[in-house]
Amino acid sequence: MLFDLDGTLLDSVYQHVLAWKEALASAGIDLSIWRIHRRIGMSGGLFLRALVRETGRELTTAEADQLRERHETGYRSRLGEVRPLPGAQDLLQVLTNAGVPWAIATSGSQATAGASLEVLDLPPEVPVITRDHVAYAKPNPDLFLAAAEALGRPITESFVVGDSVWDMLASQRAHALGIGVLSGGYGREELETAGAYRVYEDPRDLLAHIDELGIRMQL
Repeated sequence: MLFDLDGTLLDSVYQHVLAWKEALASAGIDLSIWRIHRRIGMSGGLFLRALVRETGRELTTAEADQLRERHETGYRSRLGEVRPLPGAQDLLQVLTNAGVPWAIATSGSQATAGASLEVLDLPPEVPVITRDHVAYAKPNPDLFLAAAEALGRPITESFVVGDSVWDMLASQRAHALGIGVLSGGYGREELETAGAYRVYEDPRDLLAHIDELGIRMQL
């Protein structure tokens, strides 16, 4: 199982949204929070291009780098608000106990993901693939392909668990089976349209229905 991080295992989407809102405002780019939220989960480069396209403003490479740095700073200042989503820790522990290989693949940089991961109690051997490890992030499939490779498992035998349409699109492009969760703010129909095989409320709901994925646990 290959997990996205923000909105999938961690209740951190809105901290990212507010951090981006502040970063963009510091550059005189005024965008509504809902517009920012709709792009969370994309790679930082695509994210910025998509948002500034709505304003008609061009960004230089230096400006884009500065915005990403300001976002990282703003997000890290909110880390005290970030918690695991309901059932996330239990789900990961059950998978570990059952011998089901799992990894994390996030569009976030090591700078933001590394700090976030401290909120989760991760075994040291679990692979964590960040934006720094691949050429292209979501909706490209590279993150999930790298995560499957790190586990030594075929991507075609993997589940991708994510909260955004970008996760589901990347899953389809990787030829994995997409599992959606509603805990990042996207709707069930949106995730299903983007290719989700099943959609659950959050990690706790996924764990309660894990037999639907053909994963057998010892009773």
